[in-house]
Amino acid sequence: MATVHLLRDDELSPQAQAVFADIRATRQTDFVNNFWRALAHDPAALKRTWESIKAIMGPGALDPKVKEMIYIAVSVAHGCPYCVHSHTASARAKGMSETEYQELLAIVGMASETNRLVTGLGVPIDDAYEVG
Repeated sequence: MATVHLLRDDELSPQAQAVFADIRATRQTDFVNNFWRALAHDPAALKRTWESIKAIMGPGALDPKVKEMIYIAVSVAHGCPYCVHSHTASARAKGMSETEYQELLAIVGMASETNRLVTGLGVPIDDAYEVG
């Protein structure tokens, strides 16, 4: 359950209405998800976050499906069920197969395990892996 009221369109400030209009136009859908509706209580944070998401998740060197899969991995690592679900849906819409999803989760699980082992063991970084 949300800790804030999820704002309906008729409850939005003019600033939040403008951001919602851009979300709809950019995503070519009338749907604005609950994350944005919760964040709309703070129009400045809403705008800043939307602009950052739009820039980072927009066209770039990485394929859009890969960007969504990275977002899933980070969301799993941070324990964010909302983001896991929303970005899994988005990655599937961009062509992620069930096999790719299962492999992604296996990688996340393996990385989590080995990260904890190497940290707990205090393993020094090999000179060959130092960058810069």
